[in-house]
Amino acid sequence: MGVEHWLQSIPDLWIYVVVGLVIGIESLGIPLPGEIVLVSASLMAAQGIVDPLVVGGCATAGAIVGDSIGFAIGHRGGQGLFDRLGRRFPRHFGDEHVGRAKALFRRWGVWAVFFGRFVALLRILAGPLAGALHLPYWRFLAANVLGAIVWAGGTTAVVYYVGVAAERWLKQLSWAALAVAVVVGLVTMVWVRRRARS
Repeated sequence: MGVEHWLQSIPDLWIYVVVGLVIGIESLGIPLPGEIVLVSASLMAAQGIVDPLVVGGCATAGAIVGDSIGFAIGHRGGQGLFDRLGRRFPRHFGDEHVGRAKALFRRWGVWAVFFGRFVALLRILAGPLAGALHLPYWRFLAANVLGAIVWAGGTTAVVYYVGVAAERWLKQLSWAALAVAVVVGLVTMVWVRRRARS
């Protein structure tokens, strides 16, 4: 069962709770499919099942709170925390992943927190890593709040409006035209892949 099907099987109120919790736990530093849950809930909003403003608000709140808790954990645990996590979960917290994230933080500072919200690896590591590197909390919080608003609100809005437009477009389109569009899309994708390989 996919995420969207699972979300459709639970009451609306719980959809909001799941969005906030999954994104919050992911932001805390635990790898979860936060972006998939947000996109799925936003598509459900486009179908009129849930309210897009509440979905965006829950996602934003989860991201801010999760990142702040992650910051506190990283601040307290320091490099030792990442060493332990790297031994237990090398796929997500291995030396290579953490090293790349640290290099980005050292180069970009607080901007790594803001833009990290848009990159899967940094979305998981941003809070704990900022804490472990002793970034001043007030600077971290400002970047965290702005990044969460832009990422969660922007993702929700884009997916919602694309979903609404696609639903309208599909209702007006005949099945034959839909088949032609799918064939053209597949041919284009194959052509682009072949061009990229050569």
